[in-house]
Amino acid sequence: MEQERKARSRRITAEQVANAAGVSRSAVSRAFTVGAYLDKGKRTEILKVAQELGYRPNALAAGLQGEGRSNLVAIVTGSLANHYDGDVLSLLVRGLNVMGKWPVIVGGSEDMSEAEVLNVLAYPLDALILRGGSVDESVMIHCSKLNVPLIVSGRVMRSEGVDCVCCDNRRGAEIAVSELLKKGRTRLGYIGGSEHLSSDQERKAGFEFAVRRAGLLPEAIVQADYSHEGGYRLLSELIQSGCELDGLFCANDAMALGAIAAARCEFGISVPADLSVIGFDDLAMAAWPEFGLSTMRNDMEKTVSHILRMLGERLSAPEKQGEMVLIEPEFIFRNTH
Repeated sequence: MEQERKARSRRITAEQVANAAGVSRSAVSRAFTVGAYLDKGKRTEILKVAQELGYRPNALAAGLQGEGRSNLVAIVTGSLANHYDGDVLSLLVRGLNVMGKWPVIVGGSEDMSEAEVLNVLAYPLDALILRGGSVDESVMIHCSKLNVPLIVSGRVMRSEGVDCVCCDNRRGAEIAVSELLKKGRTRLGYIGGSEHLSSDQERKAGFEFAVRRAGLLPEAIVQADYSHEGGYRLLSELIQSGCELDGLFCANDAMALGAIAAARCEFGISVPADLSVIGFDDLAMAAWPEFGLSTMRNDMEKTVSHILRMLGERLSAPEKQGEMVLIEPEFIFRNTH
Protein backbone atom coordinates (compact mmCIF):
# COMPACT_ATOMS: atom_id res chain seq x y z
CA MET A 1 0.00 0.00 0.00
CA GLU A 2 2.79 2.41 0.96
CA GLN A 3 4.65 1.63 -2.28
CA GLU A 4 1.50 2.30 -4.31
CA ARG A 5 1.02 5.67 -2.54
CA LYS A 6 4.61 6.70 -3.27
CA ALA A 7 4.25 5.63 -6.89
CA ARG A 8 1.11 7.74 -7.30
CA SER A 9 2.72 10.79 -5.71
CA ARG A 10 5.84 10.57 -7.89
CA ARG A 11 5.80 13.01 -10.81
CA ILE A 12 5.38 11.38 -14.23
CA THR A 13 8.31 12.17 -16.53
CA ALA A 14 8.51 12.77 -20.27
CA GLU A 15 10.69 9.66 -20.48
CA GLN A 16 7.86 7.53 -19.07
CA VAL A 17 5.42 9.00 -21.59
CA ALA A 18 7.87 8.27 -24.40
CA ASN A 19 8.27 4.64 -23.30
CA ALA A 20 4.50 4.14 -22.95
CA ALA A 21 3.81 5.68 -26.36
CA GLY A 22 6.73 3.94 -28.05
CA VAL A 23 8.31 7.19 -29.24
CA SER A 24 11.47 9.16 -28.53
CA ARG A 25 11.87 11.67 -25.70
CA SER A 26 12.22 14.48 -28.26
CA ALA A 27 8.89 13.50 -29.86
CA VAL A 28 7.17 14.03 -26.51
CA SER A 29 8.82 17.44 -26.23
CA ARG A 30 7.64 18.41 -29.73
CA ALA A 31 4.11 17.22 -28.96
CA PHE A 32 3.85 19.81 -26.20
CA THR A 33 5.62 22.61 -28.09
CA VAL A 34 3.34 24.95 -30.05
CA GLY A 35 4.48 25.17 -33.67
CA ALA A 36 6.96 22.28 -33.46
CA TYR A 37 6.80 19.84 -36.39
CA LEU A 38 5.30 16.42 -35.59
CA ASP A 39 3.00 14.03 -37.44
CA LYS A 40 -0.60 14.81 -36.45
CA GLY A 41 -1.45 11.20 -35.63
CA LYS A 42 1.66 10.77 -33.52
CA ARG A 43 0.96 14.01 -31.63
CA THR A 44 -2.60 12.86 -30.88
CA GLU A 45 -1.37 9.50 -29.58
CA ILE A 46 1.32 11.09 -27.39
CA LEU A 47 -1.15 13.57 -25.86
CA LYS A 48 -3.60 10.73 -25.19
CA VAL A 49 -0.95 8.64 -23.40
CA ALA A 50 0.23 11.69 -21.46
CA GLN A 51 -3.31 12.39 -20.25
CA GLU A 52 -3.80 8.78 -19.17
CA LEU A 53 -0.57 8.85 -17.17
CA GLY A 54 -1.31 12.26 -15.67
CA TYR A 55 1.76 13.86 -17.22
CA ARG A 56 2.20 17.65 -17.20
CA PRO A 57 5.22 19.18 -18.92
CA ASN A 58 7.68 21.29 -16.92
CA ALA A 59 6.68 24.82 -17.99
CA LEU A 60 9.94 26.34 -16.73
CA ALA A 61 12.10 23.91 -18.69
CA ALA A 62 9.91 24.20 -21.78
CA GLY A 63 10.13 27.98 -21.73
CA LEU A 64 13.91 27.98 -21.38
CA GLN A 65 14.28 25.44 -24.20
CA GLY A 66 11.84 27.30 -26.44
CA GLU A 67 12.10 31.09 -26.31
CA GLY A 68 14.87 31.04 -23.72
CA ARG A 69 12.53 32.52 -21.10
CA SER A 70 11.42 31.14 -17.77
CA ASN A 71 8.35 33.42 -17.51
CA LEU A 72 9.40 34.05 -13.89
CA VAL A 73 9.27 37.69 -12.79
CA ALA A 74 10.53 38.58 -9.31
CA ILE A 75 8.71 41.31 -7.40
CA VAL A 76 10.73 42.78 -4.55
CA THR A 77 8.29 44.58 -2.27
CA GLY A 78 8.34 46.41 1.04
CA SER A 79 6.07 45.83 4.00
CA LEU A 80 2.72 44.35 3.03
CA ALA A 81 1.27 45.80 6.23
CA ASN A 82 1.00 48.96 4.13
CA HIS A 83 -2.43 48.57 2.48
CA TYR A 84 -1.38 50.50 -0.62
CA ASP A 85 1.58 48.21 -1.35
CA GLY A 86 -0.62 45.17 -0.82
CA ASP A 87 -3.21 46.48 -3.30
CA VAL A 88 -0.52 47.29 -5.88
CA LEU A 89 0.96 43.81 -5.49
CA SER A 90 -2.44 42.20 -6.05
CA LEU A 91 -2.98 44.17 -9.28
CA LEU A 92 0.55 43.43 -10.44
CA VAL A 93 0.24 39.68 -9.86
CA ARG A 94 -3.01 39.53 -11.84
CA GLY A 95 -1.51 41.57 -14.67
CA LEU A 96 1.58 39.36 -14.88
CA ASN A 97 -0.59 36.24 -14.97
CA VAL A 98 -2.51 37.66 -17.92
CA MET A 99 0.85 38.14 -19.68
CA GLY A 100 1.70 34.48 -19.02
CA LYS A 101 4.28 35.41 -16.37
CA TRP A 102 4.63 33.87 -12.92
CA PRO A 103 5.50 36.17 -10.02
CA VAL A 104 8.16 35.32 -7.45
CA ILE A 105 7.49 37.59 -4.46
CA VAL A 106 10.46 38.61 -2.35
CA GLY A 107 10.52 40.66 0.85
CA GLY A 108 7.47 41.79 2.74
CA SER A 109 9.43 44.02 5.12
CA GLU A 110 10.84 47.53 4.88
CA ASP A 111 14.30 46.57 6.13
CA MET A 112 15.09 43.58 3.91
CA SER A 113 18.77 43.18 3.19
CA GLU A 114 20.51 43.46 -0.14
CA ALA A 115 21.54 39.80 0.21
CA GLU A 116 17.88 38.74 0.39
CA VAL A 117 17.19 40.52 -2.89
CA LEU A 118 20.31 39.18 -4.60
CA ASN A 119 19.38 35.60 -3.67
CA VAL A 120 16.46 35.68 -6.08
CA LEU A 121 18.83 36.52 -8.94
CA ALA A 122 20.08 32.93 -8.70
CA TYR A 123 16.86 31.98 -10.51
CA PRO A 124 16.43 32.33 -14.30
CA LEU A 125 14.29 35.48 -14.19
CA ASP A 126 12.73 37.22 -17.15
CA ALA A 127 12.79 40.46 -15.13
CA LEU A 128 12.92 41.94 -11.64
CA ILE A 129 10.43 44.54 -10.43
CA LEU A 130 11.67 46.59 -7.48
CA ARG A 131 8.71 48.08 -5.58
CA GLY A 132 9.73 50.95 -3.30
CA GLY A 133 11.73 49.96 -0.25
CA SER A 134 15.26 51.01 0.62
CA VAL A 135 17.30 48.36 -1.19
CA ASP A 136 20.75 49.56 -2.21
CA GLU A 137 21.18 50.56 -5.84
CA SER A 138 23.89 47.91 -6.23
CA VAL A 139 20.98 45.59 -7.09
CA MET A 140 20.85 47.48 -10.37
CA ILE A 141 24.50 46.60 -11.07
CA HIS A 142 23.90 42.90 -10.43
CA CYS A 143 20.84 42.89 -12.71
CA SER A 144 22.89 44.51 -15.46
CA LYS A 145 25.68 41.92 -15.15
CA LEU A 146 23.16 39.08 -15.36
CA ASN A 147 21.14 40.71 -18.18
CA VAL A 148 18.02 40.72 -16.03
CA PRO A 149 15.74 43.65 -16.96
CA LEU A 150 15.01 45.90 -13.95
CA ILE A 151 11.84 47.92 -13.50
CA VAL A 152 11.71 50.24 -10.50
CA SER A 153 8.42 51.46 -9.03
CA GLY A 154 7.69 53.65 -6.02
CA ARG A 155 11.08 55.34 -5.97
CA VAL A 156 13.07 57.38 -8.47
CA MET A 157 16.06 55.61 -10.02
CA ARG A 158 17.66 57.18 -13.07
CA SER A 159 20.04 54.83 -14.87
CA GLU A 160 20.72 53.67 -18.39
CA GLY A 161 18.61 50.65 -19.30
CA VAL A 162 16.45 50.83 -16.16
CA ASP A 163 12.74 51.60 -16.48
CA CYS A 164 11.13 53.54 -13.65
CA VAL A 165 7.57 54.58 -12.79
CA CYS A 166 6.91 56.60 -9.66
CA CYS A 167 4.39 58.91 -8.08
CA ASP A 168 5.63 62.51 -7.98
CA ASN A 169 5.69 62.43 -4.19
CA ARG A 170 7.16 65.90 -3.72
CA ARG A 171 4.58 67.49 -6.00
CA GLY A 172 1.79 65.63 -4.19
CA ALA A 173 2.91 67.05 -0.84
CA GLU A 174 3.05 70.56 -2.30
CA ILE A 175 -0.52 70.21 -3.59
CA ALA A 176 -1.70 68.97 -0.18
CA VAL A 177 -0.17 71.99 1.57
CA SER A 178 -1.74 74.29 -1.02
CA GLU A 179 -5.17 72.83 -0.25
CA LEU A 180 -4.65 73.36 3.49
CA LEU A 181 -3.59 76.97 2.89
CA LYS A 182 -6.72 77.58 0.80
CA LYS A 183 -8.73 76.70 3.91
CA GLY A 184 -6.88 79.37 5.87
CA ARG A 185 -4.78 76.89 7.82
CA THR A 186 -1.45 78.30 9.02
CA ARG A 187 -0.28 75.99 11.82
CA LEU A 188 0.70 72.99 9.75
CA GLY A 189 2.17 69.65 10.76
CA TYR A 190 3.41 66.54 8.98
CA ILE A 191 3.22 62.91 10.07
CA GLY A 192 5.54 60.83 7.90
CA GLY A 193 6.49 57.20 7.59
CA SER A 194 9.89 55.55 7.64
CA GLU A 195 12.67 58.11 7.22
CA HIS A 196 14.87 55.78 5.16
CA LEU A 197 12.27 55.37 2.40
CA SER A 198 12.73 57.69 -0.57
CA SER A 199 8.97 58.21 -0.96
CA ASP A 200 8.71 59.61 2.56
CA GLN A 201 11.82 61.75 2.11
CA GLU A 202 10.24 63.31 -0.99
CA ARG A 203 6.86 63.90 0.67
CA LYS A 204 8.50 65.52 3.68
CA ALA A 205 10.68 67.71 1.44
CA GLY A 206 7.62 68.80 -0.55
CA PHE A 207 5.74 69.63 2.65
CA GLU A 208 8.59 71.72 4.07
CA PHE A 209 9.17 73.54 0.79
CA ALA A 210 5.50 74.45 0.33
CA VAL A 211 5.10 75.63 3.94
CA ARG A 212 8.21 77.84 3.78
CA ARG A 213 7.22 79.16 0.36
CA ALA A 214 4.03 80.44 2.02
CA GLY A 215 6.13 82.36 4.55
CA LEU A 216 5.40 79.92 7.37
CA LEU A 217 7.37 77.44 9.45
CA PRO A 218 6.26 73.84 10.05
CA GLU A 219 4.71 73.44 13.50
CA ALA A 220 5.69 69.78 13.68
CA ILE A 221 7.41 67.11 11.58
CA VAL A 222 7.27 63.63 13.10
CA GLN A 223 7.76 60.09 11.79
CA ALA A 224 5.60 57.02 12.38
CA ASP A 225 5.45 53.67 10.60
CA TYR A 226 2.68 54.13 8.01
CA SER A 227 0.17 52.50 10.38
CA HIS A 228 -3.16 53.64 11.83
CA GLU A 229 -1.70 53.13 15.31
CA GLY A 230 1.31 55.28 14.43
CA GLY A 231 -0.87 58.18 13.30
CA TYR A 232 -3.05 57.88 16.40
CA ARG A 233 -0.06 57.82 18.75
CA LEU A 234 1.88 60.67 17.17
CA LEU A 235 -1.02 63.11 16.97
CA SER A 236 -1.84 62.29 20.60
CA GLU A 237 1.74 63.03 21.61
CA LEU A 238 1.77 66.30 19.66
CA ILE A 239 -1.43 67.53 21.29
CA GLN A 240 -0.28 66.47 24.76
CA SER A 241 2.97 68.38 24.22
CA GLY A 242 1.00 71.59 23.61
CA CYS A 243 1.30 71.65 19.81
CA GLU A 244 -1.79 73.40 18.42
CA LEU A 245 -2.18 72.38 14.79
CA ASP A 246 -4.99 73.52 12.54
CA GLY A 247 -3.76 71.63 9.47
CA LEU A 248 -2.18 68.19 9.15
CA PHE A 249 -0.70 66.36 6.17
CA CYS A 250 0.00 62.63 6.58
CA ALA A 251 2.24 60.54 4.33
CA ASN A 252 -0.44 57.88 3.88
CA ASP A 253 -4.14 57.32 4.49
CA ALA A 254 -3.74 54.85 7.37
CA MET A 255 -1.84 57.40 9.48
CA ALA A 256 -4.31 60.13 8.52
CA LEU A 257 -7.24 58.00 9.70
CA GLY A 258 -5.38 57.19 12.92
CA ALA A 259 -4.71 60.88 13.54
CA ILE A 260 -8.36 61.74 12.94
CA ALA A 261 -9.45 59.02 15.38
CA ALA A 262 -7.12 60.42 18.04
CA ALA A 263 -8.30 63.99 17.49
CA ARG A 264 -11.98 63.09 17.74
CA CYS A 265 -11.95 60.30 20.33
CA GLU A 266 -9.18 61.38 22.69
CA PHE A 267 -9.41 65.16 22.59
CA GLY A 268 -12.83 66.07 21.22
CA ILE A 269 -11.27 68.01 18.35
CA SER A 270 -13.60 68.52 15.41
CA VAL A 271 -12.31 67.46 11.99
CA PRO A 272 -12.38 69.53 9.82
CA ALA A 273 -13.80 72.48 11.81
CA ASP A 274 -10.80 72.68 14.17
CA LEU A 275 -8.26 70.53 12.34
CA SER A 276 -7.98 69.87 8.61
CA VAL A 277 -6.42 66.52 7.67
CA ILE A 278 -5.19 65.32 4.27
CA GLY A 279 -3.81 61.83 3.59
CA PHE A 280 -1.94 60.24 0.70
CA ASP A 281 -2.71 57.23 -1.57
CA ASP A 282 -6.55 57.21 -1.74
CA LEU A 283 -7.17 53.71 -0.44
CA ALA A 284 -10.65 52.29 -1.00
CA MET A 285 -11.52 52.85 2.67
CA ALA A 286 -10.71 56.57 2.36
CA ALA A 287 -13.97 56.97 0.43
CA TRP A 288 -16.10 55.11 2.97
CA PRO A 289 -18.84 57.42 4.33
CA GLU A 290 -17.66 57.05 7.93
CA PHE A 291 -14.23 58.39 6.93
CA GLY A 292 -14.64 60.63 3.87
CA LEU A 293 -10.90 61.30 3.92
CA SER A 294 -9.53 64.09 1.76
CA THR A 295 -6.36 62.70 0.21
CA MET A 296 -3.84 62.70 -2.62
CA ARG A 297 -4.63 59.91 -5.08
CA ASN A 298 -1.56 57.80 -5.89
CA ASP A 299 -3.08 56.07 -8.91
CA MET A 300 -2.20 52.38 -8.51
CA GLU A 301 -4.00 51.24 -11.68
CA LYS A 302 -1.98 53.70 -13.74
CA THR A 303 1.24 52.65 -11.99
CA VAL A 304 0.67 48.94 -12.63
CA SER A 305 -0.34 49.62 -16.24
CA HIS A 306 2.97 51.40 -16.85
CA ILE A 307 4.95 48.59 -15.17
CA LEU A 308 3.33 45.92 -17.36
CA ARG A 309 3.78 48.01 -20.51
CA MET A 310 7.44 48.65 -19.68
CA LEU A 311 7.99 44.93 -19.06
CA GLY A 312 6.50 43.93 -22.41
CA GLU A 313 8.50 46.57 -24.28
CA ARG A 314 11.74 45.70 -22.47
CA LEU A 315 11.41 41.99 -23.26
CA SER A 316 10.77 42.83 -26.91
CA ALA A 317 13.64 45.35 -27.11
CA PRO A 318 16.26 44.61 -24.39
CA GLU A 319 18.64 47.32 -25.64
CA LYS A 320 16.16 50.20 -25.61
CA GLN A 321 16.78 53.33 -23.53
CA GLY A 322 15.50 53.36 -19.98
CA GLU A 323 12.19 55.17 -19.45
CA MET A 324 11.18 57.40 -16.54
CA VAL A 325 7.50 58.08 -15.83
CA LEU A 326 6.43 60.42 -13.01
CA ILE A 327 2.71 60.27 -12.20
CA GLU A 328 1.32 63.44 -10.64
CA PRO A 329 -1.07 62.64 -7.79
CA GLU A 330 -4.58 64.09 -7.84
CA PHE A 331 -6.22 65.83 -4.90
CA ILE A 332 -9.45 64.12 -3.87
CA PHE A 333 -11.75 66.50 -2.00
CA ARG A 334 -13.86 64.85 0.69
CA ASN A 335 -14.82 65.77 4.26
CA THR A 336 -11.70 66.14 6.40
CA HIS A 337 -10.09 69.39 5.30
